[in-house]
Amino acid sequence: MSKSKINVGNFFEDFKIGQVLRHAAPRTVTVGEVALYTALYLPRFAVQSSKAFAQAIGYQEAPIDDMLVFHLVLGKTVPDVSLNAIANLGYADFKFLVPVYPGDTLDAVSEVIGLKENSNKETGVVYVRTTGKNQRGETVLSYARWVMVKKRDKDAAVGPAVVPDLPKAVSPSELGKAVPKLNIGAYDKALAGSPFFWGDYEVGEKIDHIDGMTVEEAEHMLATRLYQNNSKVHFNQYYEAQGRFGKRIIYGGHVISMARALSFNGLENVFHISAVNGGKHVNPLFSGGTIFAWSEVLDKAEIPGRSDIGALRMRLVATKDKPCAEFPLNTAEGKPDPAVLLDLDYWAVLPR
Repeated sequence: MSKSKINVGNFFEDFKIGQVLRHAAPRTVTVGEVALYTALYLPRFAVQSSKAFAQAIGYQEAPIDDMLVFHLVLGKTVPDVSLNAIANLGYADFKFLVPVYPGDTLDAVSEVIGLKENSNKETGVVYVRTTGKNQRGETVLSYARWVMVKKRDKDAAVGPAVVPDLPKAVSPSELGKAVPKLNIGAYDKALAGSPFFWGDYEVGEKIDHIDGMTVEEAEHMLATRLYQNNSKVHFNQYYEAQGRFGKRIIYGGHVISMARALSFNGLENVFHISAVNGGKHVNPLFSGGTIFAWSEVLDKAEIPGRSDIGALRMRLVATKDKPCAEFPLNTAEGKPDPAVLLDLDYWAVLPR
């Protein structure tokens, strides 16, 4: 009955700068996960949906959706990093580096790169750099994220604050590494769903993705289990009934995947997220809310050595119960619109 055999997760005072956390439970990705991910979010990008389409343009087969790769890697980290978290706060320097295919096995390692106790002495922010690798030891994904974690003991002494200096954006020279040389002549725009390539988008252009998806409790619960994400705030109603909201919080990655899937309407050929420059979960989401999304082209870039693909720097904004025809973001007073859930800055790759 020894409690020493039970993992209660790390609290803020347990983390140390430079600490390396090797996460348990490597995961082999199968077509089953792909089918379930499609059922959860309705992604429709042709490259990930069709083996024949992907092979025609140069992939060995249809790659796993970028966000599914992210969720599976992040899920590995939860027992060690965010089991006692209150909220996931943001991301930076987030790069997809190698395509992942069905049959690949993913594992993850994180390093603590920053710690900052909050003024209430009850919580602190933990910054980690997580690396996801395949069975060949290739890094498929690398990202920094920061989470607010409870302290076990409010009076526990902690070290001085260390906030990592993270890049504001990923350089275009680092983009497209997970995309093989594409045969653009074989890229069927009709099957992809849009005639618009890289040159058809302009900086400053905004796109209302129109559609909305309501978040159901059962789907959210299924998703967190699919990713082996056992964070209490997402699926333990007994625990959360005693918390500040009295109910479970929808996993922020669930919002990202829904918004990304919604963005297909207007960005049909933007099939690959190459990097995330930064992102914020602006407000929490609970079941029953309907997600809408809009995008803005922040920048365009050529990728050195690649004439087949180009990069768009995109802002993806998700809202709750608020259609996006007017592109909601901030109030007249400059504060975040209370309907905004997600503000994500990412580099996307698409054909030229």
